[in-house]
Amino acid sequence: MKKYIAEATGTAVLVLMGCGTAMLVGCDAENGAGYLLTALAFGLSIVAEAYCIGNISGCHINPAVSLAVYLKGGIDAKTFLGYAISQIIGAFIGTIILAVIFTAGGVEDMTGGFGANGLAGVNGSIAAGLVVEIVLTFIFVLTILGVTSEKAGHGSFGGLVIGLTLTFVHIFGIGLTGTSVNPARSIAPAVFAAVNGNVEPVISLWVFIVGPLVGAALAAYLYKALEADK
Repeated sequence: MKKYIAEATGTAVLVLMGCGTAMLVGCDAENGAGYLLTALAFGLSIVAEAYCIGNISGCHINPAVSLAVYLKGGIDAKTFLGYAISQIIGAFIGTIILAVIFTAGGVEDMTGGFGANGLAGVNGSIAAGLVVEIVLTFIFVLTILGVTSEKAGHGSFGGLVIGLTLTFVHIFGIGLTGTSVNPARSIAPAVFAAVNGNVEPVISLWVFIVGPLVGAALAAYLYKALEADK
């Protein structure tokens, strides 16, 4: 149970700090400072949580990462399901906190939808959005699998590398899809955006579930094949 609580907590922090920063400063391509601050907020959240709960649950805080670890043989199906449910619950907790802060404080949401993902940056193209999310998740998850491999020997620097990689993929992807690479991070903000009258994130939500899961699966199978040759 402790590992599930850890995953929920870590995902709540990721959504709170990452999406919260996007809501405060905006994350469109024309606002460079907000763009970079949002990318850093997501990346630094991973760094913080990796050193906080990494020794408890592995700090997946992302169903796509948990899927890759499952496919690679690192966890069983029951644990994967428990992690995914915990992560989604954590994402909702983080979004609820944001809703309270922004509603009670009368703060303007610069994203217009709780930092939810969308296809505006690719002119509404589902195909382009899927490619972006598959490729970015592939890069992110492949890095995680490499850094956390027993053969890698990165030691205490693993969390930093993973966090910087998440920042790296956000810098490229924010202007295109808002960068999901994490179904849990996308689901909760989309639901809250819809409750507040913005249904667009919900309409395209499946892209930010399917894309990351496909990218994670490809990364898992490739890394498993490459590692087997050693």
